[in-house]
Amino acid sequence: MRQRVVAAVDLGAESGRVSLGFFDGARLKSEVIHRFPNRSARVAGTLQWDTLGLFIEILEGLRLARQRVDGPIAAVGIDTWGVDFGVLDAGGRLLGMPVHYRDKRTEGLIEEVSDRLGKEAIFAQTGIAFWPFNTLYQLRALALQQSPLLREGHTLLFTPDLLHYWLCGAKTAERSIASTSQCLGVGEDRWQSEMLESLGIPAHLMPEVVPSGTVLGSLLPDIAAETGLEGTRVISPAEHDTASAVAATPLAAPTAAYLSCGTWSLLGIETDAYLTTPEALYAGFTNEKGVGRSYRFLRNIMGLWLVQQSRASWARAGQTYEYTDLAAFAQQAPAFRCWVNPNDLRFYAPDDMVVEVRQACVDAGQPAPDSVAEVMRCLLESLAFTYLASIEQIERLRGISIPCLHIIGGGSQNRTLCQWTANALGRPVIAGPVEGTAMGNMLVQLMALGDIKDAAEMRQIVRQSCEVVTYEPQEASAWHDGYQRFLSATPQETLA
Repeated sequence: MRQRVVAAVDLGAESGRVSLGFFDGARLKSEVIHRFPNRSARVAGTLQWDTLGLFIEILEGLRLARQRVDGPIAAVGIDTWGVDFGVLDAGGRLLGMPVHYRDKRTEGLIEEVSDRLGKEAIFAQTGIAFWPFNTLYQLRALALQQSPLLREGHTLLFTPDLLHYWLCGAKTAERSIASTSQCLGVGEDRWQSEMLESLGIPAHLMPEVVPSGTVLGSLLPDIAAETGLEGTRVISPAEHDTASAVAATPLAAPTAAYLSCGTWSLLGIETDAYLTTPEALYAGFTNEKGVGRSYRFLRNIMGLWLVQQSRASWARAGQTYEYTDLAAFAQQAPAFRCWVNPNDLRFYAPDDMVVEVRQACVDAGQPAPDSVAEVMRCLLESLAFTYLASIEQIERLRGISIPCLHIIGGGSQNRTLCQWTANALGRPVIAGPVEGTAMGNMLVQLMALGDIKDAAEMRQIVRQSCEVVTYEPQEASAWHDGYQRFLSATPQETLA
């Protein structure tokens, strides 16, 4: 076939990138064209995204993409983090800048909403785990504030849907991004209108839900003229970045687990059936929707956020380190000395992550990590053991055996974390692809264009296109003993 070129926009909490995908019918080559930071700012006490700034960077990336290739760029699609949104008025104008999911406006609202509606009932309806940043609690906060966004709003659009709207004019919600909201039915792609209205949230705000791979339309004339991309279509990929990453995971077995490893660690399995039992709820699992009719049965773990924010703490103190240096330091510290629960909400938005980590260890009756190396050892070991605890829970809840773990995304480059995770699991860890999210975005676009048949063919293309690194477990006995001590210091039920 003639080479097909598509553009993927992948936005994370720290940065964004515009990439081009070159598909020859058998292999997909990905090339990053434009990288840029994702900034937020506290304005009048509210933490907000610079969404317009992101759109400007996307347009710049598309202009650069046009300069990179001679032929046509068939399509563009955007994936982002979940839960955040903007609200349009009846004329399609954005009402206020979207608020950052780490803003404190949702404090206490999980308890307030759960007391009103029942936690088990909400989970049975939506299948989504309870996190303070969920769209449901953001909207409840607006209702309690009697926000004009709810009075004057006409359409709610999640972050990638808002950016797609600015590109092509379509007002939709792709199912994978919509499912993260805790407002969508777990079985059917239907908004839980009765639940929303009972919380003072106008259900008419919620847009039409469309599947991954929906062709939304062509670029608006002014956007096409500005970027030089005449005839380029806008396609909704799996818009939630984890859904795109999982779509590009070359699973070695049907029950292999994946770990999308970045700011957040999303660890789970792909399945065609959701699980909304109380046991799954209280173990902290969620049922996010993916490509086709698939579900991602996974746990949301606070991931490399702990490392990122520790690095920022040291930088404020005048100590600047590269991530590769931090991983190397960790190997120099004594093993199995102290640990933290990565999902302890004290780490969600601390003033100083290093101080918080040290205090958490003291509060748990453990020695406080002192040096940079000791803090890093504590964090990376804690993550590896938490991954094992999550895998053991999945095996119990789903009645399966997990033979290996695929680590995808930026964290797959952290060799220390990959090896220690293999050691903790006593199972192989397969690392790569690094740019899995962008590749998944591109592959869903190519499927929408008719170049790829299904998810199985997508994964075969990834195997043909990317090299992966396999880490075999080492020092099994020592890591097993360390895990038992970790569970004693950090009881498993507190890991949800």
